[in-house]
Amino acid sequence: MFLALRELRFARARFTLMGGVVALIAVLMVLLSGLSSGLVNDGVSGLKNLPVTAFAFDEGTKTDAAFSRSVVDTAQVDAWKARPGVAEAEPFGNVLVNARSSRGVPIDLALFGVTPGSFLAPVAAEGGGLSAPDGIVVSASATDAGLRVGDTVTLDRIGTRLTVVGATADQYTFGHVDVAFVPLDTWRRIHAGAGPDDQVRPETLTEATAVALKAEDKTTLDLAAGDKAAGTSALTLAASFAASPGYTAETSTLNLIQVFLYAISALVVGAFFTVWTIQRKHELAVLRAMGASKPYMLRDGLFQALVVLLGATAAGVLIGVGLGALISGGAMPFLLEASAVAVASALLVALGLVGAAAAIVRVAAVDPLAALGGHR
Repeated sequence: MFLALRELRFARARFTLMGGVVALIAVLMVLLSGLSSGLVNDGVSGLKNLPVTAFAFDEGTKTDAAFSRSVVDTAQVDAWKARPGVAEAEPFGNVLVNARSSRGVPIDLALFGVTPGSFLAPVAAEGGGLSAPDGIVVSASATDAGLRVGDTVTLDRIGTRLTVVGATADQYTFGHVDVAFVPLDTWRRIHAGAGPDDQVRPETLTEATAVALKAEDKTTLDLAAGDKAAGTSALTLAASFAASPGYTAETSTLNLIQVFLYAISALVVGAFFTVWTIQRKHELAVLRAMGASKPYMLRDGLFQALVVLLGATAAGVLIGVGLGALISGGAMPFLLEASAVAVASALLVALGLVGAAAAIVRVAAVDPLAALGGHR
């Protein structure tokens, strides 16, 4: 790699400029990765943190809005409880509401209706758990927004009053809205739009949004067979994220931006090494005339590209992580995950090498006799 290192020192201004461009791409890659992870976490952390294997929605419910359209009944819950491999099957309710606390704090809430004492019931890090019919346990992010244990929350339109009895340690959000866990019977009245003194249809008291399923240890649920028996459409926990408002559109947009960013990085690196190879064609021909083999010259060029890519990517990642630390904790949903950054960095280097290799291939076509003619 003697030639590659000497050229890096000789043309350090050019390689520094190229490295700066790659570093900027790496910064953008880190920020996009953090924004993508942050949006996902802010959109479905309430679902991710539930000890659920799958959700079973009513048969025929559109997947992209299942949590707002599906309605299941007690018979479907019981049918899933009888299925082999199912350790737990509980009704799960979801509805978005607008509310105001007793201290005048306006807040939007995603009410998760769960049976107190079931495997879906939250563990409170502050205050107590679900027990009273009007008690709710809110997400840690809701306390950051101004709610406190002991506050009374009044729901708009129907006037139902709920008391904050506890708060979780982790963030629970759904569709970028803070989650509040509420007893299932209370959720059913709220979902029906009934106030404290209103009457509701009897069938309302047996309804829920979905059946939350928990598989036995080391068991894979046969969702298709269960759907046939219960008249439902089941989705694994990860697949159910797409039923969260805006999840698919947000993730698809950011993923497409990242794909274009990787393609641009490969094109930029490839274009640079194409120009660089053309400029040093005479020197390469001299080396070929002196006996340098094609594999040697290809390895030399790829090593040169690897040094630039690794150094620039590392610098860009460090800058991106620093900027991410300044962004996180604010109003923007931003979450850096080491695995996501590592994968993105590896892709950036790999695709850059592909672009460089496409340019360096022309080295193999250099005619040694061209060295005899001098510069032309």
